[in-house]
Amino acid sequence: MIKHEPLFDTDKICKHYSEKDGVPIKYVCTSTTIKEGLQAADIFYRDTPHPEFGNRYFGLYQNHSGNIMITNADQIESLEFGLVEDDDGNLQYSAHRHDYKRFENGNMIDGGRAYIRCAANKVKHYVVRNGEMVEVE
Repeated sequence: MIKHEPLFDTDKICKHYSEKDGVPIKYVCTSTTIKEGLQAADIFYRDTPHPEFGNRYFGLYQNHSGNIMITNADQIESLEFGLVEDDDGNLQYSAHRHDYKRFENGNMIDGGRAYIRCAANKVKHYVVRNGEMVEVE
């Protein structure tokens, strides 16, 4: 199972935007949406493009002033995730360039979407497709 560390209450956000937009919205992951990014956002998906903006993914994050911001996150499908097993057998990823995670089992992951640095026997590579994180060979 992939363990996510969302910034917000994703169930409440999905409910809010599903009701507002009239289409199902689901949480995908928490990640930067650009390769070198330092600012992670909770990424959400809708099956149909937004009627005004044309995107299927959007991200929510809190800026330096504490305001909640929304951004187009369609570029998430062009990025790669490295995942390693944590101490409980879950898969974890680094959300942004300086999101370093180390586990007692000796595994670690760092680099967000900028690079994959790990100390694991097996790093699994994932991408986002149609609102799902899927493993790539």
